[in-house]
Amino acid sequence: MTTDANAEQTDQLAVRRTIAASPQTVFGVLADPAQHAAIDGTGWVRDPRSSGPITAVGDVFEMDMFHPNVGGDYVMRNEVVAFDPPSAIAWLPIGQGPDGQWAPGGWQWRYDLAPSGDGTQVTLTYDWSDVPQFLRDNIPFPPFPVSHLENSLANLDALATGSKR
Repeated sequence: MTTDANAEQTDQLAVRRTIAASPQTVFGVLADPAQHAAIDGTGWVRDPRSSGPITAVGDVFEMDMFHPNVGGDYVMRNEVVAFDPPSAIAWLPIGQGPDGQWAPGGWQWRYDLAPSGDGTQVTLTYDWSDVPQFLRDNIPFPPFPVSHLENSLANLDALATGSKR
């Protein structure tokens, strides 16, 4: 696994891992919001509010979330901004503000997949380059260490290969 050493300077964290499963298998896990809580390396993602797999750019899926710093339970909408089976999938989280309005926070989750030997090289990128200053003034970015992304790829590995973590 490799980690982008310039992550904080570029407003991105990126980690890579080779998973002993086909790109189609790995992509299938990522395209199923019901698997996202099991993939999550932060422990914040809970159950999906949406059923069925992600199928296209523009799809929106909702997830129940939990974080003690935001008052506990909340809902996050996610708009799919990249969908290229079995090579790439990405979504832009959209949160509900105190005024009840939904707005993107400016961060994105992206998975890039490439065949590698008998498996798939997966690159997970967390990009917060579009986070507005008023959010940066109230939330430290990145809001978690790179180990959370590494944990996510380890969890994805276990789901895609059927191994235990």
